[in-house]
Amino acid sequence: MATESTLQNYELMIIFTPILSDDDYKNAQKKYTDFIVNAGGEIVHQDPWGLRSLAYPIEKKTTGIYYVLEYKALPTTNAKLEIQMNRDEQIIRHMITRIDKDALAYNLRKRNKKANHENAS
Repeated sequence: MATESTLQNYELMIIFTPILSDDDYKNAQKKYTDFIVNAGGEIVHQDPWGLRSLAYPIEKKTTGIYYVLEYKALPTTNAKLEIQMNRDEQIIRHMITRIDKDALAYNLRKRNKKANHENAS
């Protein structure tokens, strides 16, 4: 098991093909969260954005189903994760970004602000 000090913070954005059913979308989300956890990582936050327009057509598609995942993992986990995502035909695009302490603080503030806004409504 990885120690807390060796884990690094990452954000993963995946754009799935727009033809996925809700169940397929949820299963795909679970597949990648389980992959990270089984590799000794830890899920910090999940944010399924849902169907959005793409900035430009990809594979003749103009929309995609977005999913953003913030997690902690060993740097070696990302190489294995990349291989899995490159093999997955349901994924149009993906991007893994390492998050520094400032981005972590920003994401936390943004989540807290959203939660406070939802509780006030």
